[in-house]
Amino acid sequence: MTSQTEIERRYAKVRQAMAEAEVSALIVCGSEYTGFDGAVRYLSGFRIVHRFAYVVLLDVGEPCAVFPSEARYVGAHAESWVEEKVFAEHPGAWMRQYLESHGVTRVGVYGLDYVMPVRDHQALVDGGLELVGFDDQFDLARAVKSAEEMVEVRDSMAVNEAGFWAVHAAYEPGRTQAELMAAAEAEFVRLGAGRHTMDMVLWGRHGAAEPEFRIPEFVDPIRDDDLLLYSLEVAGSGGYWVEFARPLCRGALALDTTRMLDAYGEYFELAQSTMKKGMTAHDVHRAVSRPFLDRGIGLGHVTGHSIGMTMIEHPRIGEGVDVELAEGMVISMHPHAIAGDGKSCMYMQDTWLVGVDGPELLSVIPAKVFDGIENRAG
Repeated sequence: MTSQTEIERRYAKVRQAMAEAEVSALIVCGSEYTGFDGAVRYLSGFRIVHRFAYVVLLDVGEPCAVFPSEARYVGAHAESWVEEKVFAEHPGAWMRQYLESHGVTRVGVYGLDYVMPVRDHQALVDGGLELVGFDDQFDLARAVKSAEEMVEVRDSMAVNEAGFWAVHAAYEPGRTQAELMAAAEAEFVRLGAGRHTMDMVLWGRHGAAEPEFRIPEFVDPIRDDDLLLYSLEVAGSGGYWVEFARPLCRGALALDTTRMLDAYGEYFELAQSTMKKGMTAHDVHRAVSRPFLDRGIGLGHVTGHSIGMTMIEHPRIGEGVDVELAEGMVISMHPHAIAGDGKSCMYMQDTWLVGVDGPELLSVIPAKVFDGIENRAG
């Protein structure tokens, strides 16, 4: 249960960002799309089960939650701490009238580019409202986690680790990728994640994993020298996402795989020395990329990113992102190392808490290749 103190803290931080952007209202969008529902829960406590929802926050007063009328009985709306709940046949048209009635002309929108349905966007702009993209501002307002939030983050990490060990316990040559993933999913659901999971695998023969993420499959039984990199991304019952991955292989590793693992060893040391208050996201990216680039190893998608109730939040840990890290930010790091020929990769994920002098690694599971024989003390 989110405390009233925490709710008021969130509204105050978001309103401060609104004032700096000179918007007098904010529309926060959320959808069922995995990892894109958390902004609505952050401001209202409502968990989206199907379709989409909004929270409208003015610069003063209480917010309102807006739902499509066809979803009236989808989701436990009483969970939301927001008192004014509206079920609108056309949410965009209702929000336009609501904002106009409060004299709003310039409104920030979280989810403008990726989440808001076209019909609602059209209704808002047809009314002459000036819509301002507010994704980065909103994410930065919620990036530093409170002590109350960190309890939930740590719970999510415990859930994720339980899933990792379930994969580990199920691992046996002759089984399938999907059977291993099913063992983890059973743990996730048992421990309260519900359907807040985004799980993929990187896989390949002869000790080398191909660089494309896949959905675990029932075909091709696992061999001794298959390299499996399960990317486990989950949110526990409190709704905070964390990410974790470690390599799994019982046979010999390919030469390129070994080279990429060596680079990862240096990456971990650099991450612990650079991911601290006052460093920029660009600084961290440059530092942790060097062991890979110096070996002629390429990097795939973003090196890392802030993470919270939305799976991917700003700032990204990447080139040219000059946002300074602050104490209390939670960052997911996952350099996607790709061999020079583009045919194999290495991938580990970790979730870190930024500190004054350095980060705290939220998982205690060693950064190494597992063979399915070690116990949980590993």
